[in-house]
Amino acid sequence: MTNQARVASLQDNINRPTRSIQYPRKADGKPVYTSEFFGENVFHLQQIAKALPKPAYASFLKQMRGRQALDKGTADAIAHAVRIWAMDRGATHFTHWFQPQTGTTAEKHDAFLSLKSSFSANGEEVTAIDAFSGTQLLQAEPDASSFPSGGMRTTFEARGYTVWDTTSPMFIQEGPHGTSVLYIPSVFISYNGDALDEKTVLLRSTSAIGKSCCELLNLIDPVPVGAQPRTSHVFTTLGTEQEYFLVDRSLYSLRPDLKHTGRTLIGNLPPKHQQMDDHYFGRIPSKVMATMSEAELELFRLGVPVKTR
Repeated sequence: MTNQARVASLQDNINRPTRSIQYPRKADGKPVYTSEFFGENVFHLQQIAKALPKPAYASFLKQMRGRQALDKGTADAIAHAVRIWAMDRGATHFTHWFQPQTGTTAEKHDAFLSLKSSFSANGEEVTAIDAFSGTQLLQAEPDASSFPSGGMRTTFEARGYTVWDTTSPMFIQEGPHGTSVLYIPSVFISYNGDALDEKTVLLRSTSAIGKSCCELLNLIDPVPVGAQPRTSHVFTTLGTEQEYFLVDRSLYSLRPDLKHTGRTLIGNLPPKHQQMDDHYFGRIPSKVMATMSEAELELFRLGVPVKTR
């Protein structure tokens, strides 16, 4: 990094206007409370409960808790409901969203639009329809040859399957031109059930911990023979570390270590370490505040309860 390039980047940072973000407002101009639009882009259990008959909804809850498999009729009903919900919000495509062992996420978009052929005395007629079946919701088959496998199979045997993770809610992500995409949180496994992603390992670990905890708790507080155990499920929670570093884009572009490794490898030590707390409880700069506000708005709409800045 030359001194001239750094000076030019700093000047660009100073002259660049602060990003403007508008929170939702009512027709009379008053702001909409956060609780009113919190999770508006998420397909919650409440929507599934409204779309399914009570027996089908009870069956889905059992499947979500790992007690039984999801039948095709229930899957078709959920797929129809989530398609209507997503298309009403501008969604044109859906994707099975997963976390392969690459440190990033992966997705392949498919359109709801399908063509239906019908034959009559006048010949073949092709009609455009919007469709989304339970089979499409439950599973997809992306090419797994581009993802790490840990040596479990050769390239020509690269069969990967994305399967809907019912423990994570579906959501929409807004895109350009007023369109959106329905995201289906999924796991990514091989033909033999080997984990090809990060989430499968997490879910299996959570299940193992929950099973062991239930056994331990029922040993500590036993019940009479033949009675139902007091503990049947243990919920595992995970909190994210709320510490991040903001680097201006123009300065970031001058740092090959940040671009390629995501961490600092070159340069001098910062003038301030953690000896004092003035940079923890000081005034938040306007550009940093704009970044936080924009991120918070999107997180609120996705149902993520961000509490502290």
